[in-house]
Amino acid sequence: MPASLAQRPDRTASLGFGILSTGSIANHFAEQVKGSATLHVAAVASRTQAAAAAFAEKHGIAHAHGSYAALLEDESVQVVYIGLPNSLHTEWCLRALEAGKHVLCEKPLTGSPQEARLIHQTAQRLGLHVAEAYPYRAQPQTVEMLRLLESGELGRPLSIQASFGFKLENQDDIRLDPALAGGALMDAGAYPLSLVRAIAGAYPEQVQAFKRQGPRGTDTAVIANLAFRGGLMAQISCSFHAAAHRYAVIACEGGVIETTYSNSTPGNQPATLRIKRGSGFGASVETVSLPAVDAFRVEAESFVEQVLTGKPWIGVSSHESVDVAALLEHIAKVAVDVDGRSFG
Repeated sequence: MPASLAQRPDRTASLGFGILSTGSIANHFAEQVKGSATLHVAAVASRTQAAAAAFAEKHGIAHAHGSYAALLEDESVQVVYIGLPNSLHTEWCLRALEAGKHVLCEKPLTGSPQEARLIHQTAQRLGLHVAEAYPYRAQPQTVEMLRLLESGELGRPLSIQASFGFKLENQDDIRLDPALAGGALMDAGAYPLSLVRAIAGAYPEQVQAFKRQGPRGTDTAVIANLAFRGGLMAQISCSFHAAAHRYAVIACEGGVIETTYSNSTPGNQPATLRIKRGSGFGASVETVSLPAVDAFRVEAESFVEQVLTGKPWIGVSSHESVDVAALLEHIAKVAVDVDGRSFG
């Protein structure tokens, strides 16, 4: 393994991130981490030198590379942030780890539990850190929601409904490309699945699902029912057809939580949780306002702290990543296709 600062980082230094991709998610990341005291974007790579140079100029990045492999050789990079299409995640996670770099990879880490395990096992073997990025997990809204559920104040969660969807009008969008592991389930569905897995703390015992198939062969809407040991049942949905929505309702024995589990809010306006305490229809409902943060930066800083000190990071665990990958694969296999010609 190449000698790398990633293996023995200076705890007083700002860690250098290298971004693989110049797409929209990479732009969000580069913009939000500006000003961090513990990390900086040292390099960016694209398939062409021109695209990398334009991205670097836009965000004030010192090094621009015309290939992903070149970035892995850049000694100013200790952590690789992967914002590539889904189908490229496994290859470049493994290549970055073998190059001695820590890895923060955008969701979904992969749609295969075997590949997810291989990624995490490779990181463990090399003494490096790898994590799957879900910015909503860094929002105080989500942190408080999980704290409240874990406290037992509302009793056991019994049902979860979690959805995420938006209209994807451009039929040439890479998120519809089967060759790039596109589809609503892989793109939007990973979010509600990760939320359900975080709350359930386990893999479901039973799964059933329906999907609509788009003209390019990828699913464009999916709904799945999940049944867990202990009585918890969940339903997740994702869509490229519906008006933008991102919402979850968690019904417990003694109360209900409603959340948008957002990555971000417009202008970082406060996010809210609606909390019903009590089991009756007349129980009071309170709206708790929580500050919104630059979630890409908070999760990246938490990852840096894990690299430097070993402190568990704010996001999903390796076990959650493997389970979500397994669920993505499982749902894709069992989903029954319904007539989607009206959405073609």
